Amino acid sequence: LLPSAVERVSTMESQSGSASAQIERSRQQHLPNFLQSVNVKYVKLGYHYLVSNGLYLLLVPLIAAASMHLSNLTSEDFLLLWDKLRFNLVAVVLSSTLVVALSTIYFMKRPRPVYLLEFACYKPDSACKCPRERFMEQSTRAGSFTEENLAFQKKILERSGLGQSTYFPEALLSSPPNPCMAEARKEAETVMFGAIDDLLQKTGVKPKDIGILIVNCSLFNPTPSLSAMVVNHYKLRGNIISYNLGGMGCSAGLISIDLAKHLLQVHRNFYALVVSMENITLNWYMGNNRSMLVSNCIFRVGGAAILLTNRRSERRRSKYQLVHTVRTHKGADSRSYGCVFQEEDGAGKIGVALSKDLMAVAGEALKTNITTLGPLVLPMSEQLIFFFTLAMRKVFKMKVKPYIPDFKLAFEHFCIHAGGRAVLDELEKNLALSEWHMEPSRMTLYRFGNTSSSSLWYELGYMEAEGRMRKGDRTWQIAFGSGFKCNSAVWRALRTINPAKEKNPWSEEIHEFPVRVPKVEAVRA
Repeated sequence: LLPSAVERVSTMESQSGSASAQIERSRQQHLPNFLQSVNVKYVKLGYHYLVSNGLYLLLVPLIAAASMHLSNLTSEDFLLLWDKLRFNLVAVVLSSTLVVALSTIYFMKRPRPVYLLEFACYKPDSACKCPRERFMEQSTRAGSFTEENLAFQKKILERSGLGQSTYFPEALLSSPPNPCMAEARKEAETVMFGAIDDLLQKTGVKPKDIGILIVNCSLFNPTPSLSAMVVNHYKLRGNIISYNLGGMGCSAGLISIDLAKHLLQVHRNFYALVVSMENITLNWYMGNNRSMLVSNCIFRVGGAAILLTNRRSERRRSKYQLVHTVRTHKGADSRSYGCVFQEEDGAGKIGVALSKDLMAVAGEALKTNITTLGPLVLPMSEQLIFFFTLAMRKVFKMKVKPYIPDFKLAFEHFCIHAGGRAVLDELEKNLALSEWHMEPSRMTLYRFGNTSSSSLWYELGYMEAEGRMRKGDRTWQIAFGSGFKCNSAVWRALRTINPAKEKNPWSEEIHEFPVRVPKVEAVRA
C-alpha cells in the first residue's frame, strides 16, 4: 500500500505542478503589453508639463522654507529691522529711487499691446455665385482658350477642392465677359466698402476716429490708390497715416498686420484699419499658357476689414491680442523670387505664372519661418527635444530622424492660407495636424475659394461661427505669397466668442458644415 500511496501522491504533485505551470503560462499570456497599452501621447504631455513647469516646481520648496522662516520671526525681530533701516536712511532712499526709476523705464519702454477689436469678411450677393459649370461656360464663351486648355481647366476645377458656391465678379459673369478699369474699380469698391461698413457697424467706431489705414491688394493698383478710395468714401481725417501695399501676394494681409503693429507702437491711443482683398476683374488670364491658367481656376472674390487698436480701455471688448508676428522673405534666391511671376505669355497676354518649384520653395520658406517662430511659442519640452535631436545629427553625426516640433502644444487653432488643396495637404502632413485643425481652411477653400490675403479671416470667422474659440486660446495664422514670402501671426483670445451673438458670412449656414470634399468632383456637362 505504501508504494502505491507514494505513487498516488507523486502523481497528484505532478498534476498540481503541471496545473500551476498552465495557470502561470496563462497569466503570462494575458498580461497586458505595457509598451502597447501606454499611450505615448500622454507620456509626452506629462513630460511637457514637467519641463514647462519645472521652475515653479523648484520654487515650491524655496517658498515653503521662506514661509517657515518668516513664521518664526517675532515682533522684536521686526523692530530690530526697522532700526537698521532708519539708521541707513540714505541707502533706503537711493534703493527706492532706483526701483521706481527702473520700473518707470520698464513700463515706458515695454511694447504697447495691440488688440483686435473686431473684423468683418465680405459676402457677395448670391447673383455672383459661380458653380464649376458656370465657370466653364464663361471660359468657353470668352473664346480665348483652346479645347485642350478648356479640358485642362476642367481637370483643375475637379481636383481643386472648391465647391459650388464660390463668387466671381459681375464683369466676368456677364455675357460676353467685360473686364475693364471701370468694372475693376466697381469690384474693389463693392468688396472694400461692404467689409468696412459691416466692421464699423459692429464696433460703433466713427470713421473720423481712425488714425491709421492700410490697404493691401496685390494685382490691382489704380491711381488714385485703393487707400485713397477709402479715405474719399468715408471722409477720413486729413492727417490719417495711410499705406497702399501692392504686388505682395497672398501673404500681404499679415504684412499689413505687422505694419499696423509697428505703427501702433509709435502712435498712442490709435485705431488702425486694415483692409485685405484681391481684384479679379482685370486679372483673369485670357491666354493658353497652362502655368497661368491655374490661378483662373482657384481665385475668387473676397475681402476682409480688421480694426486694431492700442487703447487699453478697449481691451475689455476686444476679441484678440496680437502676440507675435514673424516675417520670412526668400527673395534673395532667384528660384524663390521667380516661382510666382506676373508676365506676358508668348501672345502678349498678361498672367501670373506658377512655377513647378512652388511647393519646394514654399516648404523652404515655411521651414525658415517656423524656425524663427518656434522659440517664441513652443514649450521648453519641445525645444529641448529639438535641440538634442539637432545636436545628435549635426555634432555627433548620428543617423537620427529630424524631429518636427509638435505645434499643437503651442496653439489650439490653425488658420492656414487656403491657397489650394495641395498646399493644405502638405501642411497637414508636415505639421502632423488633424482633420479638425484643418477643417476651417478646407471649408473656406470649399465655400469661398482662394480669396488671397483675406482667406485667413474667413477661416477665423468659421472657428467663431462653430463656437470653437475660448478665452486664452492661441491661434496661428500662416500665409504664403509671391516674392517668396511666408508670414505668421499669433493671436490670443481675450474672451470666449459666443457664436449666437456673432454675425459673419458663415453664421446663417454653419449648420451645413463641415462637408466631405471628394478628391475629384466631376463638372457636369
